[in-house]
Amino acid sequence: MTIGPVQLVVLGFPEPNFHGRIIEELERLRESDTIRVIDALAVHKHRDGAIEVTHLSNISDEEAIELGSKIAALIGLGIAGEEGAVAGARASAEAAVEGLEVFSDEDAWDVLEEIPNGSAAALLLLEHRWAIPLRDAIAAAGGFRISDGFVSPLDLIGVGLVSAEEAKELHALETAAGSHK
Repeated sequence: MTIGPVQLVVLGFPEPNFHGRIIEELERLRESDTIRVIDALAVHKHRDGAIEVTHLSNISDEEAIELGSKIAALIGLGIAGEEGAVAGARASAEAAVEGLEVFSDEDAWDVLEEIPNGSAAALLLLEHRWAIPLRDAIAAAGGFRISDGFVSPLDLIGVGLVSAEEAKELHALETAAGSHK
């Protein structure tokens, strides 16, 4: 099976009640084979920093633990308990034996730390199915990924893709809920 580029997207919300529109849009993108949701978690971070995690899907928490939470493994969240940590460590050790450099502490992204206390987040592990032919064409031409990231709407003003007014509106749309503190 060919897997497309995979991205972890962390979306913040003032409250841990996720609306159906998000799930509906993800389903629409899945049906068009644009993306595949590999895993999805909802995290509620209480004011005292305590964390509650649930899966954003139609499978039960028990089934998710049995199948293994890919996001939990990526961010070091012990959702599957000691068994999950052992399985993740075993997979990393096997990759290292095969000469593959695995995720290191230097590269760590503390996703849970970035979620403000008293808020919630949806963590989506997305496979970009649309990008498989592009990635393969780049690789066939000898190209490789150096870096990637989303560009802020504010940065798009300077290159003429949006007006200052549009950028301000888009920036507010993307960040306003995060300033609920």
